[in-house]
Amino acid sequence: MELLTTNNVWMMICTALVFFMHLGFAFLEIGLTRQKNTINILFKNIFIICIGLLLYCLVGFNLMYPGFEDGASGFLGFAGFGLDAPLAADGSLDLAYNEGYTYWTDFLFQGMFAATAATIVSGAVAERMKIGAFMIFTIIYVGLIYPIAGSWKWGGGFLQTLETPFYDFAGSTLVHSVGGWAALIAVALLGARIGKFKDGKPQAIPGHNIPLATAGVLILWLGWFGFNGGSVLSADPGLTSITLVTTCLAAAAGGVVAALFSTIRYKNLDLTMFLNGILGGLVGITAGADQMSPADAILIGSIAGIIIVLGVALIDKLKLDDPVGAIAVHLICGIWGTLAVGIFGALAGFDQLISQLIGVASYAAICISSTFIILFILKKTIGIRVPEKEELEGLDAHEHGMDAYPDFRLNEH
Repeated sequence: MELLTTNNVWMMICTALVFFMHLGFAFLEIGLTRQKNTINILFKNIFIICIGLLLYCLVGFNLMYPGFEDGASGFLGFAGFGLDAPLAADGSLDLAYNEGYTYWTDFLFQGMFAATAATIVSGAVAERMKIGAFMIFTIIYVGLIYPIAGSWKWGGGFLQTLETPFYDFAGSTLVHSVGGWAALIAVALLGARIGKFKDGKPQAIPGHNIPLATAGVLILWLGWFGFNGGSVLSADPGLTSITLVTTCLAAAAGGVVAALFSTIRYKNLDLTMFLNGILGGLVGITAGADQMSPADAILIGSIAGIIIVLGVALIDKLKLDDPVGAIAVHLICGIWGTLAVGIFGALAGFDQLISQLIGVASYAAICISSTFIILFILKKTIGIRVPEKEELEGLDAHEHGMDAYPDFRLNEH
C-alpha cells in the first residue's frame, strides 16, 4: 500500500505538470502571433482543455483502452460510455487495478495528453481559421481519432502485438505527430495568412510578445518533467531519474544546435529558432526517453535542432504558413524521435527500426485521411477560413468582441 501511495502521488504530480503545459502552449502561441488575435487563441486553448477532458471521460478513455481480446484485429475497440472504475468485493475502489496508480489517476493523466494533440493544431492554424470550424474539428479529432489511434499502441492494439512491438514511450508519434499531421493538412487546406507570401517569397510576420513566448517554452520544458517522467507509470527512482536527465539534455542540445545552425545559415541570433530548437529536442526524445543514455539524448536533441531550422525553411518553401512552427516541431521532430528509437539506445536494431517505420506510416494514414475528410466537409459547408476583412482587423474584435489589451491598442493592419 505504501508503494502504491508513493507511485500514485508521483503520477498525480505529473498530471498537474502536464496540465500546466497548456499554459505554456497558450503563452507560446499568443507570443508568436499578433496582438489582434490573442483572445481567439486563448479561447481555443481553454476550449481544448475543457472539451478534451469531457470527451475523454465520455468516450475517449474507453476507446483508447478497450481491452482488446486475444485474436482481435487490434484496430478498433470500445469498452463502453463513461468511466467505470473496477471495484473490490466490498464495493470500494479496487487498488489492485495497477501497481503504479489508481484507475482515477490513470484516467486523468491520460486525459491531459488527449487535449495536447488539438493544441498543436491550434497554433498552426492561428490568425485565420473560423473558431466554430475549429471547435467542431477538435470535438471529432480529440473525441474519436486520437483515442482510436492511441489504442493501436498504448491500448494493446496491433502495433503493440507486432513481432517486434512498435515503441513510443511518451508520445513522439502518439501525441505529437498525431497533432502534427493534422496541423499539416489543416494549414494546406486553409492557405497562408494575408501578407505571408509576396511574389512567392515568405515575409516575416513578427509575434507581438516574444518574452511571453519565451516564458511559454520554459513552462513547456517544466511540464515535460510530467509528460515524460509520468510515462514511467511509477515513481521508480532509477527509471524516473534517467528519463528526466535524457529529457533535459535533449532539450538543451536541441536549443543550442538550432541557435548555432540558424546563425550560420541566416547570420543572426534568432531567439525563436532557439526556442523551437528546445521544443524540437523535447519532442525528439519523448519516444525513447527511458531507453537512451545521456550521450544518445544529446545526439538526438542535436539532430532535432538541425531538423527544426531545415523544417521551418521547408514549410516556407512549400508555401505553407505555420505561425508558431508547430509542424516542424511536433511532426517532423516527432517522426525523427520515433525513428531514433530504432537507431539509438537499448532497443536499437533493424527489426525495431522497421517497426518504428510501420508505426509512423500507420499514424500518418489515419491522421491525414481523417483530418482531410473532417476539414474538407467543414470547408464545403460552413467554411473554415474567416473573411478577409475579419482577418485584417483581427479575430478578437469580430469573433469575440473583445480586446486582450484594451489600454495598449496598436495599429497592426
